[in-house]
Amino acid sequence: MTKISPDIDETMLKELIVAVSADVSFASDHFPKYKLGPDNQILEEPTGDNNGPSLKEVVERETTQLSEQHKRLSVRDLASKFDKNLAAAAKLADEAKLKEVASLEGHVLLKKLRDALESLRGRMAGRNKEDVEKAISMVEALAVKLTQNEGELIHEKFEVKKLANFLKQASEDAKKLVSQEKSFACAEIESARAVVQRFGDALDEQEKNPENSQKTQEVEELIVEVQEGRRIKLMHQPTKVMDMEHELRALRAQIREKSLFQAKLQKELAINKMAEENKVRVFGFHGSGTLGSCLKLQPCSDNAPPLSKSMIQWYRLSSDGNRREIISGANKTMYAPEPLDVGRILQAEILSNGRKISATTAKPIDSAAGLGSYVETLLRKSSSEFNVVVSQINGQDHPSRSTHAFNIGKMRIKLCRGWITKARENYSTSMLLCGARGDANAPAKSLFWQPRKGLSYVLTFESDKERNAAIMAARKHALDCSVMLGGPDDEM
Repeated sequence: MTKISPDIDETMLKELIVAVSADVSFASDHFPKYKLGPDNQILEEPTGDNNGPSLKEVVERETTQLSEQHKRLSVRDLASKFDKNLAAAAKLADEAKLKEVASLEGHVLLKKLRDALESLRGRMAGRNKEDVEKAISMVEALAVKLTQNEGELIHEKFEVKKLANFLKQASEDAKKLVSQEKSFACAEIESARAVVQRFGDALDEQEKNPENSQKTQEVEELIVEVQEGRRIKLMHQPTKVMDMEHELRALRAQIREKSLFQAKLQKELAINKMAEENKVRVFGFHGSGTLGSCLKLQPCSDNAPPLSKSMIQWYRLSSDGNRREIISGANKTMYAPEPLDVGRILQAEILSNGRKISATTAKPIDSAAGLGSYVETLLRKSSSEFNVVVSQINGQDHPSRSTHAFNIGKMRIKLCRGWITKARENYSTSMLLCGARGDANAPAKSLFWQPRKGLSYVLTFESDKERNAAIMAARKHALDCSVMLGGPDDEM
């Protein structure tokens, strides 16, 4: 009977044996030492090498990290983002062009349809003729609406073009800035690498000369001891410099308090001086002196010249009375304070027969109660709409007293009557908005609005609160668009 033993494949044994590369570096060059612990456990004895990596190795590692950081600097991601936004803007521009072509075709079709209906109207009679006329009026209304849509399309096209130019400029500026930053970073990395190289050379030289290294170590220890001695001395005996610093802080606080007290005294003196002048005044004001009221000049003595034969000019003074600013266009006997006048003193100067007479309010103009919270409520909305009546157009009285809608948005102001837009302009440096300063039936409820040069309105609101809130909301939205909105020659 033959005994068969299983054959063991040599390839299987080769796969089980893991090859060890000659390039492998082990932690030590000798066999580790072991000892038996309790319960016959094998314990490895500690090597006893508690020293960390050498300073030279640390320097080399830092140099490698700086090189990797230099390789990672790239501007591709940022450039791709700007290019995507620019492509989106170009796509919007193409869509606007397609809409413009469609609008032109719509005009042509409406004109042909109207001509056909006109030809039919001459042939029809009776009820059919009325239907044809009704269809003609509907076509005309569609033409008007198409014209309006075309205007809005032109405006959107302008905005898209403006956005594309802005993105293009931003992309170029960003690429330039990133390129600059990259060059600065590369220069800093090169500088750091040079410092590391010099430091490494110094370490090599120090290793070659052990005597100098020992002297340097002694000097460093001596410096540490001297610094520790100075620290202990400062803890137990404060220097005169620290005392002087505390005295200087106290003096600065006293000077600040004295300055505030002096400013308060100057303000009170100016108010008292104006009050004394008002006791012997020739003219005075009739009105409460708050936002929403109307100040009217009136004579206070028999020697006062007639106002009808005098020249009048209103001024805006600072609270201390040292700075005076002319209010352009305010040259009538009445003036309604606007939000820009809050906290300031108003003065009217009367010139009659070569004689100048001034009348000044006794105190600065106060704000109206509840106006601030009302304006905050309006600013939370995307736009605010008010009912107004057009009193004047380009300085001429407007006979119609129909109600218009005055819409104040975050980007533009619009005046319309029903679906007919009278004026619509974005915030710009040519736009003016302030309280009415000339002839107006209700100055406290009226404002002056110039959408652009050559076109101006005087609008009358339903209340003085709405008029002042509209001025404040429009100025806040204009300021967000980097535009200072005020009256002619106003210092904002």
